[in-house]
Amino acid sequence: MHALSVLVASLLGLSSLVVAAEYPFDVTTISAPDGSITAKFVSVGATMTELWVKDKFGKARDIILGYDDNSRLLTDTDHPVFNPIVGRYANRIRNGTFSIPITKEPQPDGPNVFHIPTNDHNNEDTLHGGLLGWDRRNWTAVSKSKTSVTFHHLDPADEGFPGTVHAFATHTVENGGILKTTIHATATEKTPIMLTQHIYWNLDAFQGSDNILNHHLHVDSSKVVAVDGDAIPTGEFIDVSGTVFDFRETEKIGFRFNETVGLCGAPCQGYDHCFIYDHDHTVKPGVTLWSDVSGIKLDITTNNPAVQVYTAYWLNTPRKAVHGGPNTTYSSFSAVAIEQEGYIDAINTPEWGIDQIYGPGRDFEWSSTYKFSVVH
Repeated sequence: MHALSVLVASLLGLSSLVVAAEYPFDVTTISAPDGSITAKFVSVGATMTELWVKDKFGKARDIILGYDDNSRLLTDTDHPVFNPIVGRYANRIRNGTFSIPITKEPQPDGPNVFHIPTNDHNNEDTLHGGLLGWDRRNWTAVSKSKTSVTFHHLDPADEGFPGTVHAFATHTVENGGILKTTIHATATEKTPIMLTQHIYWNLDAFQGSDNILNHHLHVDSSKVVAVDGDAIPTGEFIDVSGTVFDFRETEKIGFRFNETVGLCGAPCQGYDHCFIYDHDHTVKPGVTLWSDVSGIKLDITTNNPAVQVYTAYWLNTPRKAVHGGPNTTYSSFSAVAIEQEGYIDAINTPEWGIDQIYGPGRDFEWSSTYKFSVVH
């Protein structure tokens, strides 16, 4: 048991939790009592490494991407971000710079201006928290049961963000094919916090198809964040009506795919966009995804106001053995990442009126529920 972990647990009223001092890549397995769902996690990034659910034939499939050697979560230079908790600020930050209070164009050396290392688009912006975001930090397993695991992360102003943040991520599985992830974070100073769970889905598990273009997708969103060539918001929104972004009525992901060339930046084809939900989706699904091949259907409810849909154009990673690897690769359109999140780079877009600054007296809460069923 780490002394620091014990201290954190005590300070936060968690002294009754079992604090696990373990190797970063030790696997924690949780399973629903009815056998409908099994998930595996490692403490690096509080990352989900396998997710097994049953298809329409009653056979279990591992429907998320990943590695056979989980140490590659730290060493893969391509850094595809396979299924971790991403923070302290997910997605992109313009110029790696923001101010508190937020402003449209923070002065480089102005008061209360913060600079985060840039790591995206030729170092024009910061992606997923900096050079070493939360997905590449070792979390500590502080509580485990047969159906649940809770990880704790202490962020002591890493990457240039202000203040210390304590974050607790809890993953739970339930009967009926349900996975829930919740995150609670507290900060000692005012700081931006915007998290996501960066899951890559292939509901066929590479059995019967090699990409997700025929997966059916529904997104309850009539507007998408307009971005520039560095995938940074312009402050405007795109009305999805009559466009390739309109998934309000269910469509196959590839329904007008030839029209998506360049939308995610040249030469990228496909989607890497932030869809703003039209409604509160804590009860009714904001996203539904299913495949005719496996029959597996996924419904996602969340307390987040937006979702990033990324069709994985840049993937080039050897597959897990269960997916036919390692002599075959996860390549473009092998999966779709569906990332429940806030408005991207709202900390540099004050005209939206979105408050992503947390601190004493204002905690951060994130939750998403993934419900699996089958269609025939």
